Amino acid sequence: MNSPMLKISIALFLLTLSIQAFGQFEEWCIADEQTPDEELRRAMNWACEKGGADCSKIQVNQPCYLPNTMRDHASYVFNNYYQRYKHKGGSCYFNSAAITTDLDPSHGSCKYELLP
Repeated sequence: MNSPMLKISIALFLLTLSIQAFGQFEEWCIADEQTPDEELRRAMNWACEKGGADCSKIQVNQPCYLPNTMRDHASYVFNNYYQRYKHKGGSCYFNSAAITTDLDPSHGSCKYELLP
């Protein structure tokens, strides 16, 4: 009775109990490293202009401006959109430009939101 499948089943059961006991699993939305910058730009523009994301913190002299890369800016914007709208049907998809992570992407003064 010490099979690998039994161990996996027990681990999944315990994980499910932990999530139920402590609330939602922590999850952020970030740019997929494999997505070309032009696709990230299109998705980020949509999120900022039409999607309702708050993109003010990636502007010059704001806490998430640096590092000034398309991937970093897109990650902040994607997460802002995802956290605001995930309970209203919003997703972390962005035409395959984004992925979810359980590792907090915050860095320095740039804090990524995590809303329940």
